Amino acid sequence: MESRRIETRPGLAFDVSVAGDPTAPLVLLLHGFAVSRHLYDAQLPALAAAGFLAAAPNQRGYSPGARPDPADPAQYDIELLIRDALDLAAALGGHGRRFHLVGHDWGGSLSWEIAARWPGRLASLTMLSRPHPGAFARALAEDPEQPRRSSHHKWFLDPDAVPKLLAGECAWLRTRHAAQGIPPAQTAQHLAVLGTEAAMSAALAWYRARGTVHRPIPPVRVPTLFVWGDADDTVGRMAAEGTRDFIEAPYRFEVLPGVGHYAPDQVPERVTALLLEHLRAHPA
Repeated sequence: MESRRIETRPGLAFDVSVAGDPTAPLVLLLHGFAVSRHLYDAQLPALAAAGFLAAAPNQRGYSPGARPDPADPAQYDIELLIRDALDLAAALGGHGRRFHLVGHDWGGSLSWEIAARWPGRLASLTMLSRPHPGAFARALAEDPEQPRRSSHHKWFLDPDAVPKLLAGECAWLRTRHAAQGIPPAQTAQHLAVLGTEAAMSAALAWYRARGTVHRPIPPVRVPTLFVWGDADDTVGRMAAEGTRDFIEAPYRFEVLPGVGHYAPDQVPERVTALLLEHLRAHPA
């Protein structure tokens, strides 16, 4: 596994972990909030050994070379975040070829959109912890627990959210990571990326650009694997199980007992095995 700096457009240079033959089928892995490209450190070498080109970027704001002013939320609009992902796929050899997409948390939100709007670009979709937006919206309305699980979405919009998250050497995030099963060494890797005022401000700009509205998307017509840990503190069972109603393609829902929101960090071998099974079943 190597670290590369990939420039997709002027002023946007992303730090990307890459492993595998550059001519092999591409697997693009997108992280979510409070973690980084290091979420997939265990998966990339295994994917490369299995004959794939695997790439995990630090996304917009997480990469210092791709960090527009977070005081301007328009620079973190979801359309720009989606364009970043598609540009990275093209730069890695995915232009004109189908590729496999893996998304977690916010990276999962982007991945659902890409799969719904550009199904012809993808060979497969793997989702980690992030239900389909339609299932999530339904759970927010019908599951009494889901609004509580998602309450951080609102307080991340507060003006003092950044100093709160950075206080005590990121004590809130360290505590949450530990409760959700992330090993301390992995937390250190993530906070080396995220634990500065500039990076944290940019990460929260994703939330501020979106606000509290989750826009609807069509059903997904790409072969999909959804992996959910039943100890996830942000996604309840109703949202997770309801995702099947929004998939019009081969679909596999895998529940990981006792696993939290960050399955690739907590149970890397299990996630890798599931991912490889899915990719092999739906070749590019």
